[in-house]
Amino acid sequence: MSFFRKQASNTEETSSKSTLGLRINVFFFSTFVIFCVIIIRLAVLQFVEGPTLTEVETSRDTKNVPLAAIRGSIRAAGGEEIAYSSAVNSLYITLTKEYTAKVTDKETGKTVLSPEAEAKSNELAAKLVEDFNTYGDPNAAKLTQEDIIDSLDLYFRKYSGFMARRIKTDLTTREVAYFMEHKSEYPGLEIVEESNRHYDKDTVAVQTVGYIKPFKSSSTLNIYKNIQNAMKKIDADPGLSYKDDEFVGFDGLELQYQRELRGKNGYQVISVNPQNMAEKIEDVVPPVKGNDVWMTIDKNVQLKTEQAILDQIDWLHTHPVQGQTHRDALTGYAVAMEVDTGNIVAMASMPDYDTNVWTAEKLDSEVWNKIMGNYQNGTITPYSSGMSGNEFGSTVLLGSTIKPLTVLIGLNEGFFTTSTVYNDKGIAYFGKNDNASVRNSSGHVYGAMDPARAIEKSSNAFMVDMVGEKLYEQYRDEGIKIWDTYMKEFGLGVSTQSGLPNEYLGQINYTDTKAAGSAQAALVYASFGQQGRYTVLQLAQYTSTLANKGVRIKPQLVSKITDQNGNVVKQFGREVLDEVTTFKDSYWKEVIKGMNSDVSAFSDFPYDFARKTGTSQQTDRKNKNRDNGVFIAFAPRENPKLAVAVVIPEGGFGSNSAAPVARKIFDAYDYEYGLDGVPKKSLEKAANADGENADTAAND
Repeated sequence: MSFFRKQASNTEETSSKSTLGLRINVFFFSTFVIFCVIIIRLAVLQFVEGPTLTEVETSRDTKNVPLAAIRGSIRAAGGEEIAYSSAVNSLYITLTKEYTAKVTDKETGKTVLSPEAEAKSNELAAKLVEDFNTYGDPNAAKLTQEDIIDSLDLYFRKYSGFMARRIKTDLTTREVAYFMEHKSEYPGLEIVEESNRHYDKDTVAVQTVGYIKPFKSSSTLNIYKNIQNAMKKIDADPGLSYKDDEFVGFDGLELQYQRELRGKNGYQVISVNPQNMAEKIEDVVPPVKGNDVWMTIDKNVQLKTEQAILDQIDWLHTHPVQGQTHRDALTGYAVAMEVDTGNIVAMASMPDYDTNVWTAEKLDSEVWNKIMGNYQNGTITPYSSGMSGNEFGSTVLLGSTIKPLTVLIGLNEGFFTTSTVYNDKGIAYFGKNDNASVRNSSGHVYGAMDPARAIEKSSNAFMVDMVGEKLYEQYRDEGIKIWDTYMKEFGLGVSTQSGLPNEYLGQINYTDTKAAGSAQAALVYASFGQQGRYTVLQLAQYTSTLANKGVRIKPQLVSKITDQNGNVVKQFGREVLDEVTTFKDSYWKEVIKGMNSDVSAFSDFPYDFARKTGTSQQTDRKNKNRDNGVFIAFAPRENPKLAVAVVIPEGGFGSNSAAPVARKIFDAYDYEYGLDGVPKKSLEKAANADGENADTAAND
């Protein structure tokens, strides 16, 4: 049996191969077409639709633009606004790309505005000038077209493209109404409520209140360096961002309470395009007004203190004291501190100045030259307000005002008792073989005296023999540390903790035994007030510590902080910093009894009070000794209410230069508050009312 396979014909084989080839060709052609379509679409996306799509996508990016809050007020104790902000309306323009388009100049190669952008910008500036002239204050300074072009910052030298440009502030009501009605005619026009900072024209405690400067000029202060670094973080709270032209505290309470006064900025959420230009405002978060800070300083007492210093300086220029006038007395400083609360009711650094110069459009060099010597607080720093005739600053040697503490130290160390009698011969010797000596002022010889009389008569000899020398005999070189410990317990050479910026800690000389000649000499000179320079605020705190019998309390400059609705958000009260418990009550009685210097300015003072005069000697550039007037006091002697410290550099004896100022401060406080708890102004009002009633009855 045989099998046969049928063999295909040539025609059938050819037909099969042709069909397969056709299918393959169709497949490759279809694939080719699909790839072409994909490539063409990609090209269209990249070169035709790409920029539009990118712009749409980028426009979804947003920027937060701060809106400054209205700064809170700084008020005096009675509620008077000493530093305050008034609301003003400002016109802002947020530029679009039509006004800032750039081209390359063919001749210079520099980037310049395109002709179209330049024309539109000039047209905008010209129209704004016309509108301002029509609806603005006719008496105000006129803005020019060049001024507006500069404010628009078309080349982004000051601001990013999306940032709104402030064109004009303090708009009139007519300007506000006009621009709000014609808002659509201007690119990104916004009327924003802002604030102008003002300071009381009476110049109340200006160096204590401080001043403000633009945020962009504040990078020298650590607080603002930290804020600038925080603003750079991606997740930074936009409400905490600062505007470059926003005014911030730069000294005094304006700086110390910057966060409370500032409030919280609002912000605009602005969508931007790839050129970083604003597209539209997506959202607005309004700012929160700052809180008000209430000072403990009483405006009436403060103004009388300031005037008392100026009057006394004038008096010293024209009235001889110890046979000579004191024309080099050009400055004066005073602090009044409540003994029981620590409240500072007056803090004067004279001469002062008008703080409003800092908020002017520009601080002229002529203005700066006038204020550069007295814009800082001389009661806490060593170099303002200005200098005396021989360039003495405000921190002077204590002189005899140290002697109450010197006697306390001697009593506490057991060098003598309250009943010890010392024979004052007018001179005390010290050093090897007693080769050095110290005399009493004017060579006075006082004879037999107890510790209280040594303070009253201001015996240098007693302080040297009974304290300075004995400290060295007892402790040798370690006596310096013992003395230093006592000084700092009473606030001399340490911070008062007032919180005021740039507070000076004083200059301690007694630790420089080489300059003094020896540890013994350093202790001797320190014992009668010739080895330490301290601020007037430190002197006031020291005086208050004497009045409080060793309790050192914090000087309070602020009593409370209130919000925009008047609600108290924070209150401040008495704060004890240190308490010396080693002194016996009999020591305090002896020392306070000795604070009884004869001061003619208080001859008719109606209260018994404790006081100590001081004459701090300082050598000028010609090596001539000059006398600085120093005076401390607290009143009344029993149940003290107010402590006062006054310094008049180159004013001569403290009893003649500084004491009269202190008297006027006590009188001013007595009138407003009452040193006995009864304000004399209330008695005056009652007496006037009785007189009016009597007149009415008589007429009836």
